[in-house]
Formats: sequence, structure tokens, C-alpha cells
Amino acid sequence: MRSAVFSTAAALLCAACVAPTPGAIKPGPDPVNSRYVNPGTLAALPGFTHAVKIGATVYVSGEVALDSTGALVGPGDLRAQATQAFANLATVLRIAGTTPTDVAKLTIYVVNAKPGDLEVIRAAAPDFFPQRNPPAGTVVGVQTLPREGLLIAVDATAVLRALVLPLEERERYRRP
Repeated sequence: MRSAVFSTAAALLCAACVAPTPGAIKPGPDPVNSRYVNPGTLAALPGFTHAVKIGATVYVSGEVALDSTGALVGPGDLRAQATQAFANLATVLRIAGTTPTDVAKLTIYVVNAKPGDLEVIRAAAPDFFPQRNPPAGTVVGVQTLPREGLLIAVDATAVLRALVLPLEERERYRRP
């Protein structure tokens, strides 16, 4: 009996020491590489961080048309509000180490959206809508935003470009 208990315990102990199957453990976000971006020069809606950078990815909360003092820019004017919201977005991206060209996904929330609103928004922020390879995006018509008078909010996901070439591409650029 004693040897059966000992054998079972030994088998469990050995099983616990075996390396996991490759791919069985999925790595999560690295808290060491997480950074919260909250520029003191930008007003924010209460309860939200402007952006969180995890590794090479930057997740930006909905930027709105508030100036540095928290005052609404362009009441009733979608173009003016879009210009301010995208300027705020560009500032957050710059502080996080990215640019509008690094944006992979945009989500634009527009109060009482109409079909012509996207053209107004594109005209207000041409850096975010290049002719070639624009980001993936969604325009969502909403009834309201968290603060009275806001007409637009823009959130984004950006991915930092690699600063070094992968090993397999380095050989192509070596000097003889």
C-alpha cells in the first residue's frame, strides 16, 4: 500500500516537472512593457487613459474636440471638432512614439451621422487618410457622446514600425 501511494506521488511530481507542450501557454501582455500615456497638455474625459502602449502596440481612447483647458472646440461644427479630435490623437500618438502613418485601425464615432460626414472628417484630417494604404476603419453613428456638445470621438490602434531589419533581410543591405 505504501509503495502504491509513493509511486502515485512520484508520478504526479514528475508530471508537474515536465515542460509544457509548445504553444500550450499563451504569453499575455508584458506588464514591464506597458506604458500609460496621459499628456498633461490634453484634457480627457473622466475615467479614461488617453492611451496604453503594450509592447509595439498603442491603444488610444476616443479623442474628442476638447482644448488643453477642457473647453469644447467648435460647438455645432463637425469639421472644427474633427480637426481638434485628430490633432489630439496625433499628439497622443507622438508622445507614445508613433505617427498617423502607424495607425492600423481607426474607429470614428459621430453623433447623428449622415452619409456626407465621412468626407468632412477626411478633409479635416488628411494625415490619417492617405490615398494609398489608409488604415482599416469603422464609422459608427451614435446618439450621443459622454459630454454635451461633442459631435465626434476617434479611437485608434497603432503599431510601431520595427527600427531594425529582420535577420533575413539584413544581408540584402550589407555593403561589400
